[in-house]
Amino acid sequence: MAVFDLHHPLVFVFGVLGNIVSILVYFAPLPIFIRICKAKSTMGYHAVPYVVALFSAMLWMYYAFLKKNAPLLISINSFGCVIETIYISIFLAYATKDAKRQTVKLVILLIGVLYSGIFLATIFPFSGTLRVNIVGWICVAISVCVFASPLSIVFQVVRTKSVEFMPFGLSFFLTLTAVMWFGYGMLLKDLCIALPNVLGFILGMVQMVLYGIYRNAKPVKAAGEEKKAVPAEHIINVVVIGAVEQVHPVNEITETPVVDDDGGKNRGEEHDERRTIPRPPEIPDGDDESSQLGQVNSVHMEQPVLVVCSAA
Repeated sequence: MAVFDLHHPLVFVFGVLGNIVSILVYFAPLPIFIRICKAKSTMGYHAVPYVVALFSAMLWMYYAFLKKNAPLLISINSFGCVIETIYISIFLAYATKDAKRQTVKLVILLIGVLYSGIFLATIFPFSGTLRVNIVGWICVAISVCVFASPLSIVFQVVRTKSVEFMPFGLSFFLTLTAVMWFGYGMLLKDLCIALPNVLGFILGMVQMVLYGIYRNAKPVKAAGEEKKAVPAEHIINVVVIGAVEQVHPVNEITETPVVDDDGGKNRGEEHDERRTIPRPPEIPDGDDESSQLGQVNSVHMEQPVLVVCSAA
């Protein structure tokens, strides 16, 4: 084909480099699927990105066949179709019933309905250059949507100041891929190939700049994730005796007759069963702190109580 002539050396170079870098990007999810196979579980991953990638690759391959002078575009998208099909098959093999059902529905919607609809709507009513242009601009629209999808990751990085979910290597190779295919499209004078990669290049540069800004930043936790420390002066030591039915302070005496030195007055009558904590009783003249503690220790606990001691 003419694209391999020496009159088009840069087209060939950009196309080959674009294939090589794109293959590396296609292999990026490979560690994920190795872990899925070892765990025999999808571990919460979703198949949406791989089904969308398969749909995009099939659409671009259809466009490349119509164009008739882009064999390197056919080669990379053929590889993409194969690798994404393998990824989806592995996912379906280990997914739960609900995940399988959702994935199959998505495949039917994108491949069985949308792709088939585009194919049937363009292959028969149109022909020649018009058909190529229509399919090409449909590919542009789909690619813009695919390139715009990582914007949620960009917003997440800005919000959390964390680059955990935006590795630099992937952003770099996506940017490099966009550069190669932009050059390939410009040298072929094909705006349908060049334009989407302008957005891909801009988005890749934004991701790398954000990585440089936030790579050493302290991540911001979402509201409610960080527990507030309790000051030491507010710590209360709790001793549970039996079932928890009543709460009494140490200095409160409930329904226990205690005879003091002044005439045997029933001090327990001064305290009925109230849930509020009363003021501590005054220590009579002649009693010291040790005698009060002795009175507390002599209390007969008719019901299980919760004894609360302040650590102030």
